[in-house]
Amino acid sequence: MVELANTLKADLHRYSPGEKLPSSRALVERHRVSPVTVSRALARLAAEGLVVTRPGAGAFRAEPASAPPLGDTSWQEVALSADSATEVVPRAVDASGVLVTLAAPPPGVVEFNGGYLHSALQPERAMAAALGRAGRRPGAWARPPVDGLPELREWFARAVGGGVGPADVLVTSGGQVALAAALRALAPPGAPVLVESPTYPGMLAIARAAGLRPVPVPVDADGLRPELLDAAFRATGARVVVCQPLFQNPTGAVLAPARRREVLRIARAAGAFVVEDDFARRLAHEDAGPLPEPLAADDPDGVVVHVSSLTKVTSPSLRVGMLAARGPVLERLRAIHVVDTFFVPRPLQEAALELVGGPAWSRHLRTVSAELKARRDVMTAALRLRLPGLDLPHVPSGGFHLWLRLPEGTDEGTLVGAALRAGVAIAPGRPYFSAEPPAGHVRLSFAGVSGAAEIAEGMHRLEAAHGAPPR
Repeated sequence: MVELANTLKADLHRYSPGEKLPSSRALVERHRVSPVTVSRALARLAAEGLVVTRPGAGAFRAEPASAPPLGDTSWQEVALSADSATEVVPRAVDASGVLVTLAAPPPGVVEFNGGYLHSALQPERAMAAALGRAGRRPGAWARPPVDGLPELREWFARAVGGGVGPADVLVTSGGQVALAAALRALAPPGAPVLVESPTYPGMLAIARAAGLRPVPVPVDADGLRPELLDAAFRATGARVVVCQPLFQNPTGAVLAPARRREVLRIARAAGAFVVEDDFARRLAHEDAGPLPEPLAADDPDGVVVHVSSLTKVTSPSLRVGMLAARGPVLERLRAIHVVDTFFVPRPLQEAALELVGGPAWSRHLRTVSAELKARRDVMTAALRLRLPGLDLPHVPSGGFHLWLRLPEGTDEGTLVGAALRAGVAIAPGRPYFSAEPPAGHVRLSFAGVSGAAEIAEGMHRLEAAHGAPPR
């Protein structure tokens, strides 16, 4: 659809404003696409203000839009910064680190900066069938319980294991919403929050937008370093640490067994919460072996607030996630969740239930597990062959990205720009650090492309970009 929309856009100069475009039937025959593809492409151009569609008459090139009158918005600079003088930690609403993985690159660019599965890996047929069945369920369009459908809460609770039960679970609109609710519930504005270094930029953006102060705790090949976590709690008085114990983003590290116990012990001694972002559990590679249980499964004292989601292993549009917690904090989380979103739309919850309860679900997980391993191996081999100067300290057994340290003296911004000019989009490492990074880094995703051939082409382009003289 995007390719057809771009083709039609390029052809618009052939028509005068107000002139009728070829009929949908003619476009179907000319471009050898389906009527649905034509309809969606025209709708895209209409949304951009380039064409006008008239039912029963066809599509027409839009008249040039007149420029809106220019106003004076300079007053907003004062209004938006007025609170900064009284805030202990001024809020910084900056989505740039997140947009790197959300923005679609131009056509023809290999997408190594993606944050989701390519459509070829998404269970599109199973999701469509699940949504169709869900929409026909009695009461599917009624208001759901604010905590989520009981059956879905039970499914999420079983996935966590341990002593976590359905009563400890809240269904959320994806993992990002769950993380935002957790940080707002656990730390007041101005407070420090301990974070892994490097870590997920979306979580850093949430913390800063809430007026929190992210304090880095370095990770290594075995995950979060307990001795530095203990020192950070003592130095800052923080009451929250956010971590990804399984296939950490971006390093891919798994928290070592001995460290798991230490992290919980240190947090409990500090009177602090551990927010466990378990985003990658369903993205284990075929060679990962048995996975450790979530931290929340071995937490009788309610230290852990557990977050997970179905989005990463399905589709960016299936925004269904969960929070699990025990004790009084659960009521605070529930209140924030209700105030922010009321509830997750019932048809989406019903569709999620249909999806995970059907026979296609286990097949999908096996397919993703095998395909992610194969793609990881292709990218790793290409890196070692074509770009041996880029350091890959850890080959992950889960998730869908590689974390690379650049040679000393290499500017990551220059490399990212050169790569895009060469036709491959990569994610810069700077947004993954809450303080000064120890070196330049980039993150390469192998899940957002169509397959091994596109990975090989992307690595060829990246090799050319790395060797290109700076501009």
